[in-house]
Amino acid sequence: MTLAEKAYVSLRKDIVEGCFAPESPLRLADLSERYGMGFSPLREALNRLQAERLVTAESLRGFRVSARSLAEFEDALQARLLVETEALRLSIAKGDDAWEAKVVATLYALRQQTKREGGDVDELKTRHHAFHRSLLAACGSDWLLDFFERLYAATERYRIPALTAAGPQKRDIDAEHGAIAEAVLARDTTAAEALLREHYLRTAVTIRHGMSAT
Repeated sequence: MTLAEKAYVSLRKDIVEGCFAPESPLRLADLSERYGMGFSPLREALNRLQAERLVTAESLRGFRVSARSLAEFEDALQARLLVETEALRLSIAKGDDAWEAKVVATLYALRQQTKREGGDVDELKTRHHAFHRSLLAACGSDWLLDFFERLYAATERYRIPALTAAGPQKRDIDAEHGAIAEAVLARDTTAAEALLREHYLRTAVTIRHGMSAT
């Protein structure tokens, strides 16, 4: 991994997880001190993040974290639903035994991490992402998977602070994941799409509530 790639991964993670407040400036000198890198790889990373709409650039003022708004969240959510339901439909149609095994394995890994009291939160986030990506992995479209990654990050910027503020959830999210996987493995496209959509819309309710309360 090059320095620019390391800078991109680190910055992207910190922006998505809320380490930098929305609209806060991203000064190269500060970032260089934080990540121990020179300006060049950091600037390249910021340009990539601007293309993903996680960062904005202002003439003569440099970069800053993109703002958050309910309208922007709703836009990202609807785009994510469009992309993922289509990718899921294609995966169910094209997926082989190896794909099914990957779905089962990532669901198992996510459940194991969820059970661990005081477990590594970063590992939980990694396994959650891996499960959702596995559902779409057999779609056969690099573009759809790229859009998935961008929209996943865009909505995580809203999901993480909202769920943290909301505290323990009354939802059985593990059961929701299990139901989605079961429908996928049964090749029930209609049920799988409906369950995935419902899963995201339930999370959206929590996000909307959190944003309206601030």
